[in-house]
Amino acid sequence: MTQLGTLEDLPQDYRDAMTEAGVAPLWPMMRNVLPHDAPRPVTRPGYWNYEAIRPLLLRAGELTPVEKAERRVLVLSDPGRGAGAMQATASIYLGLQLLLPGETAPAHVHTPSAVRIVVEGKGGFTVVDGEKLPMEEGDLVLTPGGEWHDHGHEGEEPVVWLDALDLPLFVYLEGSYAKEGPLQAQRNRPDASQVEYLSAGLAPSRRPGRGPRRYPMMRYPWGRTEAALREMARYTDGPIELDYVNPETGDDVLPTMGFTAMMIAAGAKDAPPLRSSSAAYHVVKGRGRAQIDGESFAFGPKDTFSAPVFARIAFEAEEECFLVRVHDRPLQDKLGYYEERAR
Repeated sequence: MTQLGTLEDLPQDYRDAMTEAGVAPLWPMMRNVLPHDAPRPVTRPGYWNYEAIRPLLLRAGELTPVEKAERRVLVLSDPGRGAGAMQATASIYLGLQLLLPGETAPAHVHTPSAVRIVVEGKGGFTVVDGEKLPMEEGDLVLTPGGEWHDHGHEGEEPVVWLDALDLPLFVYLEGSYAKEGPLQAQRNRPDASQVEYLSAGLAPSRRPGRGPRRYPMMRYPWGRTEAALREMARYTDGPIELDYVNPETGDDVLPTMGFTAMMIAAGAKDAPPLRSSSAAYHVVKGRGRAQIDGESFAFGPKDTFSAPVFARIAFEAEEECFLVRVHDRPLQDKLGYYEERAR
């Protein structure tokens, strides 16, 4: 590999003239933006223990009314960028959101897309474009960019969910913004996961002039997901994975983020290939150990951890484990550079 020249190799008067002209030489900086063979991520493996974070969330509920927070969230910051970083990986934002009984999080709409993975509690719901979506543990609820949404709580115990957004992408593009509005009128019917898309492989009959809808189903109930994983495990050796998809098109549920449900049998190990996509893992059930780029985490139910691009990842399940992997493969597929490498 050729050793490129450095800025210090250039005479001071030339460097001063470039600064005055508002230009800079590429060659001293080229390896920073185009390293050989593989990226050099800033992102570091992260691990967030839910038992440690939960008391902080509940205290936030005591200290800050939801009216003064709009969204009462503790952000999971990438260790490589430091506390306060509004991202868990280069493209994925994560936060744990709390809603207390009787509270309402006001309606708003924003350019980034979001998914809620319900961590604990009963009685919470999200309304998206008038469709009321129950929030039960493990459920995955979509609030795509450009869709009005609000949250409410009709139960008797705190409800917590994990927010996953493509916010870093929109911040980088300087396209991130939100609008506030009144609460939505709710349609008097169950959500689409309980009506039109109750059974896999079935969708409403196609009619002339009606193409597939971009977001036909906003809620993916965990009960059906776990049942599908268990049934698949009966006939498959090794780790089991199922992608969350649009039930009409088979595409990923969002343009820039993908979601994959995983099952690892008790005592089993998994060493996935090196992937160009970054990822975050939320543990729905089970205990085990994850090793990511040499860092080891013992994880349990409701914990979350993250992995940078091309991370070396290994799992060992102490008991039967169910996880949801959040990743940016859909974005990379659209850009034409998603890649997997053998370990």
